[in-house]
Amino acid sequence: MDVPRLALLDYQRYGRQMILEGFGLAGQLKLKAASVAVIGAGGLGCSALQYLAAAGAGKLGIIDHDVVETSNLQRQILHSDEKIGLSKAVSAAQALNQINPGCHVIAHVCALTSRNALEILQAYDIILDCTDNPPTRYLLSDSAVKLGKPLVSGAAQKFEGQLCTYNLGDDGPCYRCLFPRPPSAETTGSCAELGILGAVTGVIGNLQALEAIKLIAGLHDGKPSLLLFSALSSMPFRTIRIRPRRPTCPACGKEGERTGTIAETDYVAFCGGSRPDWVVLGLQEGNSGHRLRAKDLKEILQSERKPLLIDVRLPVEFGICHLPESKNVPLAEFVANPLAFVPEAEEETYFICRLGNDSQIATEALRSVRKDGMVKDLVGGLRAWANEADPDFPIY
Repeated sequence: MDVPRLALLDYQRYGRQMILEGFGLAGQLKLKAASVAVIGAGGLGCSALQYLAAAGAGKLGIIDHDVVETSNLQRQILHSDEKIGLSKAVSAAQALNQINPGCHVIAHVCALTSRNALEILQAYDIILDCTDNPPTRYLLSDSAVKLGKPLVSGAAQKFEGQLCTYNLGDDGPCYRCLFPRPPSAETTGSCAELGILGAVTGVIGNLQALEAIKLIAGLHDGKPSLLLFSALSSMPFRTIRIRPRRPTCPACGKEGERTGTIAETDYVAFCGGSRPDWVVLGLQEGNSGHRLRAKDLKEILQSERKPLLIDVRLPVEFGICHLPESKNVPLAEFVANPLAFVPEAEEETYFICRLGNDSQIATEALRSVRKDGMVKDLVGGLRAWANEADPDFPIY
């Protein structure tokens, strides 16, 4: 019988991993025959994609509807300045073709929805969840169960990350087994709101790629677990064994009511609605008359009036940039005792924050305990200040 072979140059390209005991030529051929769908070409997806491509995965599908922005470049390492405004899926595909021309890369420039998920994902062996929103996580989990495919899920925020493979083997739980009820939309912040150290997404994304390679090459022990990572801990990795499939899970359990078909499920509604657009909300002037535009605040600051300007962001954000006339009082401290910071009723007071949302909370907190005096906040926050009053003011 003829032994399956690789292209001649592939023996040099992949030789360092083929000499590993338990991997060998057989493992490389399995990789070449495998296909992986990566949903999200952001921080997690970029890291996972580059190592899957470099390792010799035969087919990679990239599903992402977003475009490259400057704020992505700190962690989304397949993109570059020249690709700003380009589709992330296309940008990542171009980069992977440079890393390994032998890898077949398909860019799906679209959002994954309940209408197209099964059609797109059925063409792949393994699914990688590299997204950052609960509706897509539930959609991917339900789709993985329906299609009988493992789902390698990663998450990263601030200095922390986690990794879990769902629907693994005959008794591996799905995402719904562990999280039957989604968090409220207001409590699930994004990287833009909470921050992220780029290297953390690199760690988790690389581990997602490693998990997929282990599954493909037959090196995985088949035991589902949850891996927790903390960049600032003296012991950064912690592994937790997770329970088997929940019998009453509506997605993968053998008992109880089943969920409706994926195409009929409104995953956004299930997760409590769309995640708030804080930029849009911060720009809404409303009818209260308690807000002012950046140009109006600029005129006030340039006049002889001496208002009290309170910046309610956290000290670390205040340290990045602030208006020279402002003083920093974090929102939590202010709402606990507003009169401690604004004792005089006749003092003209304006609140500012990054986007114009927390400043509204501070305004209402003060007005609830002091009915008179001028109390307003800046529409759109410091981002609006940079756009409307001072183009040299930094936006982050």
